[in-house]
Amino acid sequence: MRIEAYNQVAQLYKTSNATKTTNAAAATFKDQLQISQAGRDYQVAKQAVAKASDIREDRVAELKNKINDGTYQVSTNDFAAKLLEKYNALL
Repeated sequence: MRIEAYNQVAQLYKTSNATKTTNAAAATFKDQLQISQAGRDYQVAKQAVAKASDIREDRVAELKNKINDGTYQVSTNDFAAKLLEKYNALL
């Protein structure tokens, strides 16, 4: 094996020159994140929904009062429609 040929190839490609790699490593870049206005609006809406209660206390209180007073009326047509809707969803 000829070592001289390797040295000539190394000189040709300048592989022994370490200053090029240090110069490339010295360059600093900062990562940046830009969120669109739609993304910001979505984030605000998501936070508002997360803070909101799942139970509508005013509606629950109203229905409890009607049930306790005996004035709560259920439409048989509405009840049947909901019952069939649930039944069809199970099929």
